[in-house]
Amino acid sequence: MNTANLAKLGGATLAAAIALAANPVAAQEAGDIQVRLMATAVLPDGNITDVLVDPGLPAGTQTVASDNVVPTVAIDYYFTPNVSVETICCVTQHDVDINAGALAGAEAVANARVIPATFTLKYHMNPGGVSPYVGAGPTYFLWINDAPGAGTVAVLGATRQHLSNELGFALQAGVDVPVGDNFMVSLDAKRYFVGTTASWYNASDTLVLQTEHDIDPWVLSAGVGIRF
Repeated sequence: MNTANLAKLGGATLAAAIALAANPVAAQEAGDIQVRLMATAVLPDGNITDVLVDPGLPAGTQTVASDNVVPTVAIDYYFTPNVSVETICCVTQHDVDINAGALAGAEAVANARVIPATFTLKYHMNPGGVSPYVGAGPTYFLWINDAPGAGTVAVLGATRQHLSNELGFALQAGVDVPVGDNFMVSLDAKRYFVGTTASWYNASDTLVLQTEHDIDPWVLSAGVGIRF
């Protein structure tokens, strides 16, 4: 599913839910748990911000990370009808390609998977009805199973690649639309602010290239939920 189709699905789902939510329902109470199943578009940046170990990269070399759409689960615990804490569960995979400079088109990182461990404290307006919310909180990007891309294998002889795990911050906004007493549809947007240090090593385990990157993804979701 591409991001355009995700946006169309989200818009249609929200419109249908608003039509069904004419009558207010009971607001969340302290101790309630809300679980949402979402389709999520992850749209990272991936730009190089600094070159720490330079084997002689061509002037103007720049990178970009690929987008992905994945299923996610978001879980809220309500302290009050207006205040909750949310965590999410997902793994998303991305490649990093060189998109500027003489090496444009070469793959720098292949099949990097990240677990974005995130907690946001949220404030919900109009609980019990169509309820917009805002949130913010810490995130920790845990990278797993990353490998050197074909371009860095060919040009640098790289045999191993590593992306550093980093602590960052997330901002959030969205809306929950009730459909019946305990069900809802949701739209959610998060902007992450987090970076990583990328390192490539050759067969002798010598560091041959090291760069710093902004990841800073937009994470856009649409889905359905249930409250317990």
